[in-house]
Amino acid sequence: MNDFATRRMNPERRRRLLETAAREFAESGYEGASLNRIIRECRMSKSSFYYYVESKRHLFDLVVRELTRELLDRLSVPDPKEFAADFWPNTARVFERLTVLAREQPLFADVGRMFHLPGAPTDPGSAAGSALAAARSWLDRALAEGVAAGAVRGDLPPSLLRDVTFAVLATFDEWTLRHQEDLDGEVMRALVRGELAALRRLLAPDTEVPS
Repeated sequence: MNDFATRRMNPERRRRLLETAAREFAESGYEGASLNRIIRECRMSKSSFYYYVESKRHLFDLVVRELTRELLDRLSVPDPKEFAADFWPNTARVFERLTVLAREQPLFADVGRMFHLPGAPTDPGSAAGSALAAARSWLDRALAEGVAAGAVRGDLPPSLLRDVTFAVLATFDEWTLRHQEDLDGEVMRALVRGELAALRRLLAPDTEVPS
């Protein structure tokens, strides 16, 4: 497989390719995305494009890997133990930061949508599959630390707690990204508050849930 990192593309052209491909996948879906449209918009020749990119799957993986890494760098999520030391305020900060980043950088909203596309590669060997596995692993540890700190309920098996939380967060993410254009600033802030409240009622011990 061609290595996008070692085959040195001009940085400006590389960035344009990532942004164009992310937008094409987000708007057209995985199956509907056209490599020819991407090539034309990037003003590349087909021979140049295929020197760097072998296939649609390869391009999808490149975009997910590069832009997810960039998003995580901007998000700066603490390690699970540090996160759990102030569990619910830290959860609120991550939600709010994600909202700001998606609004300020539509590119991050595009890559978020890519995780929810029907037919997109999410198997264990894919970039999306690896990112999702890493997210589940981090969530496992954060919830365990949250239980130990008394911020998360401890009456459910850890794997069930993780699976339910991951499913709820994925649903929040997919719905918000799908309706993002209809949500102005105040509506979005109210939505984030509501999602946080729902998550806290699901996960917090009874004594920690606001009445």
